[in-house]
Amino acid sequence: MADVPAPESPPGGGLHHDLHWVFARLKQGLATAETAAVREHGMTLWGYTVLMAVVEAPARTQLALAQAVSVDKSKLVLILDELEDAGLVRRRPDPADRRARIIEATPEGDRALKAARADIETIENRLLADLAPSARTTLQSALRHLVGEPVARVENGRPPETACADAGPPGPA
Repeated sequence: MADVPAPESPPGGGLHHDLHWVFARLKQGLATAETAAVREHGMTLWGYTVLMAVVEAPARTQLALAQAVSVDKSKLVLILDELEDAGLVRRRPDPADRRARIIEATPEGDRALKAARADIETIENRLLADLAPSARTTLQSALRHLVGEPVARVENGRPPETACADAGPPGPA
């Protein structure tokens, strides 16, 4: 019987099996490419993220916006200052609460976001080019799922809810 060579370990050995490292490496690579792309449109990556959230919900207050993009309120103020200085957003008093501010994208902000988004999509497509369309869809779906309740659960140290709806009450076997 001929010896079968052992399968090659992925480069990096155990690192490639560590979920945190895999996500960190993906984030690092995407951030490098995407930082340059969004800079061409007058914003940072945080500015891009905030501007995208503003366009999705224009009447959002600064507090709601900070919660939506998972950024500290004080950091959000700096990001909004940068976006406002670049003419990409404007803040106006909330008619229902003069202490609150409503953030809206300007027409220039809408244009910059569309152009930046197109560049980001090109980068993402290059990253995912080696995946079959079904694998790409599965990966994107799984990642979108994980950034919801599962990540909130691990952040808060809660165990997963593993109740089986089909199981009846325990009884004799």
